[in-house]
Amino acid sequence: MSDLIKANERLDDLGRGLSIIQDPGKFCFGMDAVLLSEFVRGQEGEKILDMGTGNGILPILLSAKTKASHLVGLEIQPESADLAQRSVAYNHLEEKIKIVTGDMGDAANLFGASSFDIVTSNPPYMIGGHGLLNPDDAKCIARHEVKMTLEDLIRETAKVLKPNGRCYYVHRPFRLVEIFCLMHAYGIEPKRMRMVYPFADREPNMVLIEGFRGGRPRLSVEKPLVIYESENVYTPEVRRMYEPDGQ
Repeated sequence: MSDLIKANERLDDLGRGLSIIQDPGKFCFGMDAVLLSEFVRGQEGEKILDMGTGNGILPILLSAKTKASHLVGLEIQPESADLAQRSVAYNHLEEKIKIVTGDMGDAANLFGASSFDIVTSNPPYMIGGHGLLNPDDAKCIARHEVKMTLEDLIRETAKVLKPNGRCYYVHRPFRLVEIFCLMHAYGIEPKRMRMVYPFADREPNMVLIEGFRGGRPRLSVEKPLVIYESENVYTPEVRRMYEPDGQ
């Protein structure tokens, strides 16, 4: 096994010739990252910033699913950033993906204003303090707004996006009004939305959002995405997302 992988870690296959190093004792990526990577619409030569990149899953997936020229993953936890950097190295993507250790609330100072075409984020869903056990635990930081807030994310997104740049978020529907209000307040217009349902007869548990910096008001609501057609059986659309070439 590669010396990039530590004894307590595992190597997971992502398809498309890519792999990711994960530590089962910390927060591993979930389906929400995969769904977000499929929702992003990237164009050739664009620069992408992933805010709160964790183990680097989104930049790695997007390196294969878009023709972006350069991708940056910003992560506040040094251990997670190190894990992401080793995954980048394992996949020989050092010339395309850069992992930066830092606070997303300081993104504009780190990278400069209007420096990215696209910003992505799979941020903590829960407001800080709700069910929080250990504020320094990697899983709590990934799930709760301990190190950042939703407003931090959207404010810094607006700063680092180029005019007409796009942002892509995955979040929980119960915070949708708050998300849209903050986007509007910081000059990002929600343009596209898709609700995600675990089963067709259940309530949605995720929402995918696209916004344009300085865009005109017009929101397109896409057809619902249903994850399971029966217990532990993905729908055909989701199965295609997990196939090696997305076919």
